[in-house]
This record gives sequence, structure tokens and C-alpha cells, in this order.
Amino acid sequence: MNFLSRKTVDMAYAIQNSARYRQIKRFFYNLLENNNYRFKRYLDFFMIFLIFSSVVILIREVKSPVNDIWLYFNDYIISFIFLIEYLLRLWIYSDNSKSIIDQYETDAFLKRDFKLLKAVHTIIITKLEYIRSFQAIIDLLAIMPFFHQLRLLRLFILFRVFKLFRYMKSLQYFISVLATKKFELLTLLMFISVIMSISAILIYVMEANNPDSQINTLFEAFYWSLVTISTVGYGDFAPATDGGRAVAMLIILGGIGVLAFSTSIIVTAFTERLDEIKESRTLSDISRLKHFYLICGYGEVAQQVASKLHRSGQNVVVMDGDQERITRAREHDLIAFHADPGAEESYKRLRVDFDTQVVSILSLQENDVQNVFTALTIRSINKQIDIVSLLHKNQNRKKLYLAGVSEVVYAQELIGLMAKEISGKQVAFEAIHLLRSEDVGAFVEEVLIDQKITERIDKVSQLNVKAFRLILIGVYQEETEKTIFNPESEFPLNQGDILIVIGEQALIREFKLGLHLKRAL
Repeated sequence: MNFLSRKTVDMAYAIQNSARYRQIKRFFYNLLENNNYRFKRYLDFFMIFLIFSSVVILIREVKSPVNDIWLYFNDYIISFIFLIEYLLRLWIYSDNSKSIIDQYETDAFLKRDFKLLKAVHTIIITKLEYIRSFQAIIDLLAIMPFFHQLRLLRLFILFRVFKLFRYMKSLQYFISVLATKKFELLTLLMFISVIMSISAILIYVMEANNPDSQINTLFEAFYWSLVTISTVGYGDFAPATDGGRAVAMLIILGGIGVLAFSTSIIVTAFTERLDEIKESRTLSDISRLKHFYLICGYGEVAQQVASKLHRSGQNVVVMDGDQERITRAREHDLIAFHADPGAEESYKRLRVDFDTQVVSILSLQENDVQNVFTALTIRSINKQIDIVSLLHKNQNRKKLYLAGVSEVVYAQELIGLMAKEISGKQVAFEAIHLLRSEDVGAFVEEVLIDQKITERIDKVSQLNVKAFRLILIGVYQEETEKTIFNPESEFPLNQGDILIVIGEQALIREFKLGLHLKRAL
């Protein structure tokens, strides 16, 4: 292998092993191509603004003088930004270093000299696939106004409007839906072409030799045919002979049929893709959430948990393989995603950052086997995410922990512990009864005791929770990392402790504000 080939291969391996390079390329790929990337929409809004700015400046320039600064902005700045975008899309379209490495490893396996020219040929062919694509051609034409000295090239500003298809998801959905009916639309187009050709020739034959006719050329005949079959009917051309009027009646009837046929094709296409469009919209909504709880399964327990989280202002996403439960979750104003919680593909379709966006995953399915499979699947994707699972049979506790569950919730065990803690404590029983009553609007809230509060309040009696009609369940002590239920009035409060209270949401809010007033409660 000669010097140039060796250096090329070494550079390709260095690029592949460069974490910084891969990170930068992945960032630009997400920014330009990944619709679920939360920063992409800001780029889309910016590019849409540039497109409309170009068109407005072009229209203004037709009859009115435009400031040189705006012309410079339109001809150079916007064109340069579009050029950078074009080059970035060309860069991320394929991996040149991977092509070189694949060719090198193939030649090494076959025990032959590395064919650098063949690798370069593969790279060029791959890049040409992008360059010849429709969107890339539009991007290239949008850069042409950079050469504004040629007056004709300024008209290429209008091609920037076609770039809207890249940045507006609604247009992308519309095009993708129509693409599923290519055969039907092509058949309709051929039918319209045949009808137009026949009617144009007939009207030309009927009208051309009549001195009173307005249709004197074949072009005018085709124009009249198109206007008539589209049911527009401008009225600038009208047949003067009986034969021409007969042709007009036939083509009008044909136009009504064409309109009905095209409408039925579009409606059918949207009906068939409606579920897919809804799912795409749901995934887009999920990707925009900064923080949310992911609940796997939507049984009775999950409904109660989701309801409490949702009413406390937390974002909740429900995943379930049962469509009826997904429908029920959406009726409860929750974001619901129809997918199997035990399938790895389900989490890949979410396209979210589990480290930053997902607060916790709650596996609340109706049997331990499903919860085990869900935990195993999640752990294969992310090793650090917090997983809380519902335990139905105590003998399966170890299996859940082995599957990677962070915390297990066993209903019977919780009932026993609660009964032990609150036995003989009337206030605690009142709190539980209040939580069970869904209609009273009771909320459980955590209130942090910060330094400002401890300057005036150092014990429970000074909180005066009764004045706000609240119930104090307990106090979590930061120092001991324990929760003291139904604390005594002289129980000390320290900075970092957390109060657990129950009551009306508005009253809890007033209680929080009251704690931070300058005067003591």
C-alpha cells in the first residue's frame, strides 16, 4: 500500500475513533434531519423567516426602491446561510471515513491491495445520490441569487419558497400522504391529459374556421380546455358554434367527475394514514417535554398514579399495548403512546433522552412477568434510569431486582406498614380518608424548609397548618433520612427538612407563601 493510501486509511480510522467528531456530526444531523430533536424547530422557524424575508424583498423591489442593506442581506447573507446548510446536509448524508474503512477491510480480507480509487468512487456516487435528489436541487437553486449580477438569477429567489416543504411538518405530512397514492394520482393525471387533448383538438376543429370564434389557435384551445375541465371557467374564451358548446358540456361533466375522483383519492389517503399521523404528532409532543414520568401499563393502579401526578402539575406519558387503554388515557387528558412496553423498538421510537427528559419509569402492569420484561428491556437501553415497579406476588421480588428495577412497590406490604405507623393516630386516618375521596380535590404536596423559614420557625407548632385547613402527614428529616409521621407540636424543624401536607391546592399555595412572609405565622 502506497503512502497516500496508508495516510488516507489512518485518517479514516482516526475520524471514526474521534468521539468529538462523531458528537459534532450527530449534533448537526439531529439539528437538520431529526424532527424529534427539540432544537430543530428553532432552526426551522429561523429558515422559514429567511425564506419569507427573501420573497418580501423581491416583491418590494419590483416597483419600489429597496435599501442597499436589505439587498445585501437578501443576495449575500441569506444565500450564504443556505450555502452552509447545503454543505452541512451534503456532509451528514453519508460517512466518507466508513466507506474508506469498509473498502480497506474488504481488500484486506481478500488479501489484495487497497483500492483507494474505488473507495473514492463509492463516496462520489453516494454524494451524487443526494445532489440529484429533489430537495437538494431546490436547496441549490435557492443559493443562485448569490450571483445577483445576472438579473435572471434573481428570480431563483422564488425557489426558496419550495424549501418550506423541508421545514414545515404539515407540508411534509401532506406530501407523504399523497405519495401513498402515486398510482391513483398518476392514473388521474393521464385521464385528465387524454380528456384535455381530445377536447382541445375538438374545440379547435369546431371553432377555428368560425369568424366569430374567440378560439383561433391550438394553444388557446388547450388553455380553454384546462380552464373548463378544472371547473374554473374564467369566461375569457367561449365557444361560438353549437358543436363547440356540445364539447364544452361534455368536458364540464368530465371536470366534475375528475374533481370528485381526486377528492376521494385524497380523503382515502388521509383516512388510511390517520393513525400514523396521530402517532407522529404524539411522538413530537413527547419529544418537546423537558421532564416527564413514563408509565408503562394503564391498569387501575396506573390510572390512580397518573391522575395524582397529572393533577400535581407533572408531565405524564402512558405507554400500553392495548388500544382501549390508550384511548382511555387520552380521555383523561394524558399523552398516550400505543406500544408494547416490553419491546425495545417502542423506546427507540420515542427518541427521547432518558438521562435528562425521563424523571422515572413506572412499570405498573398487571402481572410481574410483564414488569420483568419491561425492566430488562429498559436496562438494555439505559443503565442509570430510575425504574419503579409494582409487585403482585412477593416471591417475584428478587426477579424484579435482578431485572434491574430500582425500587419495588408491594401493595400488601405498604398497607401493613401504614397500619402500623398510624395505629391510634386519628389525624393520619383522616388523611387517608381524604386521599381516597377523589371528589374533594385533595393534594399531597412536599414543602421544603429552607434557611429563610428556619430563621423564624423552628418547630411544628409554629407552622399553624390548621389555619390553612391542611393536614400535616409527616416530616422528612434530611439528617436522619427518615420520615416522622404525625409529629408532635414541639417537633424540631431544621433546614433541608421536608413537610408532607394534604389539602386544597389553593390553600397549599397560600401556606407556602405564608411561610416565606417576613413576619412569623
